[in-house]
Amino acid sequence: MEEQYRIFVVEDDDSIRNLTRMHLQMNSFGNVYSVSDAESAWVLVNRIHPDVVILDLMLPGVDGLTFLKWLRNDPGLKDVIVIIITAKDDEDDIIAGLEAGADDYITKPFSNNLLLARLKAQLRRLASRRANSSILSLGGLELDDDTRIVRLDGEKISMTADEFDTLNLLARNPEKVYTRRQIIDNVKGGDYPATDRVVDIRMMKLRRKLGTWAEHLTTVRGVGYKITGF
Repeated sequence: MEEQYRIFVVEDDDSIRNLTRMHLQMNSFGNVYSVSDAESAWVLVNRIHPDVVILDLMLPGVDGLTFLKWLRNDPGLKDVIVIIITAKDDEDDIIAGLEAGADDYITKPFSNNLLLARLKAQLRRLASRRANSSILSLGGLELDDDTRIVRLDGEKISMTADEFDTLNLLARNPEKVYTRRQIIDNVKGGDYPATDRVVDIRMMKLRRKLGTWAEHLTTVRGVGYKITGF
């Protein structure tokens, strides 16, 4: 798969967790993270927003079903794909997991080939949704090209047209560095008379509006700006 994804494995069995992580890494799915309990997973997913969580239900402390509900109740994480992998194979448990918001449910013991097939199916759906949507989601930030509305963790943020266009340009091309002149040209057109200082002031205002999310809006010294961390 060309696109790289962020995948979390939340599993308290060391051998299953390590083998699953290794198998996913060998198949080049992207960045694979693994933790053994829900509390540690919650800290990590709020710092590095995942595309997929592979979740055991019987975890120490907070159980997997509660963790799933946390995800679904968080505006910035509610759309994360969740694949449950568990020894709980009773029909009532499967129904409970799916009704709580799981996208798929696999019972133990399972083969890694089955997990890969199920994961690929979910990622194809994710890619299709992203390709057909005017809404870009990036770590709790949502930008809608059609309505030109910006939301952060579900809350609408008021932005000027230039602020929206600047943020939209950077967010749709994460890790790509744009010079100040390139930002002006993309937002206002190649003949627009503006200085680099105009872009710097706009970035300052964007950072104020984006709060802690603004840590992803990075200054590249002597060059320009980019979005990082995704």
